[in-house]
Amino acid sequence: MLKSIALILFSLVLALGGQFLLKSGMNQVGRIGGGDVTYYKGMLLKAFLNPYVLLGLSLYVLSSVLWLIVLSRVDLSFAYPFVGIGYVFIMFISWRYLNEPVSALRVAGATLIGLGVVLISRG
Repeated sequence: MLKSIALILFSLVLALGGQFLLKSGMNQVGRIGGGDVTYYKGMLLKAFLNPYVLLGLSLYVLSSVLWLIVLSRVDLSFAYPFVGIGYVFIMFISWRYLNEPVSALRVAGATLIGLGVVLISRG
């Protein structure tokens, strides 16, 4: 069981890293707003050529492969709640490294999520 939890957490870390890199890359690309087909093609090309976006997608793919291994070993009802921890860590990472605002209400919600994951993992 400990090995499965380690795989779950490693998959989660890869997914979190992927999300952080995707956001960092898109901050460089810029906001994708209204435009014609040519505009969207250009912006998507710019996004998919951004090294942070490419690395983020790669980490996400690796995370998905690990997740498939996890799902072959444990119940989904056990594994999936760990994804909730990702919300907590992404909030912290976004606040710390992307300078995104985090309200007290979000912190309270993240605390509840963390407690919920702990309770589910013990059941």
